[in-house]
Amino acid sequence: MVSVFKYVISGCVLLLFTGSVSIDAASPGFVEGHLKIISPREVELADGTPPVTTAENYAEYPLIILSQDGKKEIARVTADGNGNYRLALPPGDYILDVQGRPPKGHVRAKPQPFTVASNQTVRVDMQIDTGVR
Repeated sequence: MVSVFKYVISGCVLLLFTGSVSIDAASPGFVEGHLKIISPREVELADGTPPVTTAENYAEYPLIILSQDGKKEIARVTADGNGNYRLALPPGDYILDVQGRPPKGHVRAKPQPFTVASNQTVRVDMQIDTGVR
């Protein structure tokens, strides 16, 4: 009888532990979007060819995910060669911004607040003006 009682107690403790872990560990959600880089040089092309934005351009402007109050950096992501990005995050409220300022000018971008929900994807596009002339 004593050994059965030990198994029952062990089982209850295990159930309590696994139940609390599954409650606390919410599934992540995703943020995805497109980074568009605008440069005043784009309008200066006299030969009629469209300006080209390359993967190297996107790498110069990493995106950062900040806490809701904007004080803590949560993650960084760099857009791919087409300007797209995707990142898994825990559910919560965040701000998307651009990291740093390149040496040839400054970046103008509006920080974008967003909310991530468990098992869902939120789209946040970012447009930056490099100000490079």
